[in-house]
Amino acid sequence: MAGRIREDDIAEVREKARIDDVVSGYVTLRKAGGGSLKGLCPFHDEKSPSFHVTPSRGFFHCFGCQEGGDVIAFLMKIDGLTFGETVERLADKYGVQLRREDGDGPPERPRGPARGRLIEANKIAQEFYAGHLETPDGKTARDFLTQRGFDQDAAATFGLGFAPRDGEALAKHLRSRGLTDEEGIAAGLVASGRSVYDRFRGRLLWPIRDASGDTIGFGARRIFDDDKIEAKYLNTSETTIYKKSQVLYGIDLARRDMARSSQAVVVEGYTDVMACHLSGVLTAVATCGTAFGDDHARVLRRFLHDHEEFRGEVIFTFDGDAAGQAAALKAFNGDQNFVSQTYVAIEPDGLDPCDLRIQKGDAAVRELVAKRQPLYRFVLTNVASKYDLDRADGRIDALREAAGLVSSIRDKSKVDAFAREIAGMLGVDVDDARSEVRRAAARASRPPTDQRTDRRAPQAATTDEPAAPPRPQVPSLRDPRFAIERETLKIVIQHPASVGRVINGVGPDDFSHPTYRGVWEAVAAAGGPAAGTEDQGWSTKVRSSVTDPAVSSAISELGVEPVLTPDAPTATYVAMHVYRLQELTTMRRIAELKSRLQRTNPVEHAAAYNKMFGELVALEQYRRNLRDQQVKTQ
Repeated sequence: MAGRIREDDIAEVREKARIDDVVSGYVTLRKAGGGSLKGLCPFHDEKSPSFHVTPSRGFFHCFGCQEGGDVIAFLMKIDGLTFGETVERLADKYGVQLRREDGDGPPERPRGPARGRLIEANKIAQEFYAGHLETPDGKTARDFLTQRGFDQDAAATFGLGFAPRDGEALAKHLRSRGLTDEEGIAAGLVASGRSVYDRFRGRLLWPIRDASGDTIGFGARRIFDDDKIEAKYLNTSETTIYKKSQVLYGIDLARRDMARSSQAVVVEGYTDVMACHLSGVLTAVATCGTAFGDDHARVLRRFLHDHEEFRGEVIFTFDGDAAGQAAALKAFNGDQNFVSQTYVAIEPDGLDPCDLRIQKGDAAVRELVAKRQPLYRFVLTNVASKYDLDRADGRIDALREAAGLVSSIRDKSKVDAFAREIAGMLGVDVDDARSEVRRAAARASRPPTDQRTDRRAPQAATTDEPAAPPRPQVPSLRDPRFAIERETLKIVIQHPASVGRVINGVGPDDFSHPTYRGVWEAVAAAGGPAAGTEDQGWSTKVRSSVTDPAVSSAISELGVEPVLTPDAPTATYVAMHVYRLQELTTMRRIAELKSRLQRTNPVEHAAAYNKMFGELVALEQYRRNLRDQQVKTQ
């Protein structure tokens, strides 16, 4: 069995795999000042960006959920990989040759195929299918594409392919490329019954890629009338790398334009995505065999940079039929997921983007998106159309339903305007519309009638066991009392070379916050600031020996937060913080000593009292010296 990957190779992977490059495959990052970048955290749902990346340190940290670390830690967390899998994946991408301490052979295979093997299986399958699209057997698939306005270049751009009708063609090909049947099954490419057989046979295939461009699954369309599987579309089943509730077709092509324009267009099918992109609507994506849900919204928000400070727009395209209206209502109910404004684009003749492009050309597809209308207005219009507004009871029923929708709108500043719009749409008095919206909001906030709440005072515990004492609350790291400790450690983590000898004399007792004390101890365990360098390896070295999650999180946090000086810290800047840090330590010792003196009888314990008094005088003089040193540095 091969041994561990050599440490110098791991260090080379960290150096070559720029963290901003890797993270940008999952999150849209924008400049945050001080050499830092920020975006919406991929590890928890948030409205304002608290996820920071500092390329110069090779660190990320979320100030919301406290996740942090280097580029390896990021990939391990977001893709569920082991340390070794992550290093191998990055090494392969950035051209690092990995060596192992006990040999150069491949590592022992873990239980179940690793992510890298599943990605490789899908990559080989995509190339196999694309090759067969150009064969005589692929003519029916090519004809299907031609009829929908897609030429050979379009097929190549989107990586389309054709699955041979032979039931074992891909399975045999995967084996010839060194992949096992187990890996083919785990990737969703082959299945097993009495024998192993291809999952997709005789179908046109669209490769489904993640944001980084790796193929993770396929969508397959029936093109032969004698296809024994009735479903028109057959998608890859759920695998460890393909989760349909979290996948958007076309995200690999659309993500950069989404970030640039802060716009996303959500269409209903693979051919619609192709038609949009080929027509110049480069932000189009689609779900893969499932309705648009909350997880899809979270994916979009990360790439849209969707937050209160930077609002964009999400445009849904639906058919004008009943199914389209139901989909629009579902999207409206999920509107709370977005800070961005939501719109809907409906073609008057009921054409989807693909058919629209065939019949009216590329410009018509662009115009469809340009003529979008607010989603709420489309939904309210559909509500009004369900009732006979010439009858009083019809108007009342329509008002109640519309008011229920308006009362759920996220931006309450718009509710009054929407109420006026309802009034005009239904032909009712504006005050009546406002009153009905208020009643709907009150009904929505009222607890369910079957929910019984015991309003009696809670009973005292009957056990004889004494109550456990409350756990002491650890102060916030951002408490102003610890500002000097925080800034000093930021300098130590980010600019150890700037600290030099000025830091001499500083020790754990100079840090009153337990987490900051732990950070300093980690620095000391790594050899102290003198052992640090200005590269990202220093921060990683400091974290390597830490077992306390709070301390580990604090190190990554201190590594990404800008130092409070626009340029690299000077020796004077460092000295000022060190002297102030030591002065605060001295002041704490003076306070403790004064407290002990106050509790000591000077007659009964004269010797102890005089000794403490002498220490107090010396500490006061030391404090004055430190203050003078600070004045000189200013």
